[in-house]
Amino acid sequence: MRIDIITVLPEMLEGFFNCSIMSRAQKKGIAEIHIHNLRDYAYDRYRKVDDYPFGGFAGMVMKIEPIDRCISALKAEREYDEIIFTSPDGEQFNQPMANSLSLRKEFNYSMLADFKGIDYRIREHFITKEISIGDYVLTGGELAAAVIADAVVRIIPGVISDEQSALSDSFQDNLLAAPVYTRPAEYKGWQVPDVLLSGHEAKIKEWELQQSLERTQRLRPDLLK
Repeated sequence: MRIDIITVLPEMLEGFFNCSIMSRAQKKGIAEIHIHNLRDYAYDRYRKVDDYPFGGFAGMVMKIEPIDRCISALKAEREYDEIIFTSPDGEQFNQPMANSLSLRKEFNYSMLADFKGIDYRIREHFITKEISIGDYVLTGGELAAAVIADAVVRIIPGVISDEQSALSDSFQDNLLAAPVYTRPAEYKGWQVPDVLLSGHEAKIKEWELQQSLERTQRLRPDLLK
């Protein structure tokens, strides 16, 4: 999988992708993540990527020319399955979407981090998929791009050493995960449930499912629909 992220703040993303599981995925050759500074495609002396909007509206609007140059340069080198725009009015990102994206072989996608104002022609003529990570507003789309990339890459086979761990995550089966415990079995009088110490695999699985159902019903009943 190759992911290209277009942003005006590459330094915000570089540290994230060079740490932990995302770094491991790249070192194993399972995923490639490339960050592109949009200002490199602005050809005026100030590397300007935004301008005042027509119509007298407030704020600034991202210019179409630098984005066109950047996306066109990337597409000249390879085909992209999707060109994604992180946007508050996009399709809601969830675990099934992450699973779907992670299963595509040799999946290449370019992600344009959301800006408050962007020339709408970019969305009309370049973007193939719009994704929202939630009903709230961020300063920019860099964090949204990182969230999407992390959720997709971590479940590609071979990225996490214990693949069963990823399959038991919350939302994989529309249920919240059951509680987990580790040593010591007793701490300050607080006990680990006896069933987890029993070694009885069937009873442990039954307990795990019951706990998942109870927690989902209590905390996220909408998932059970």
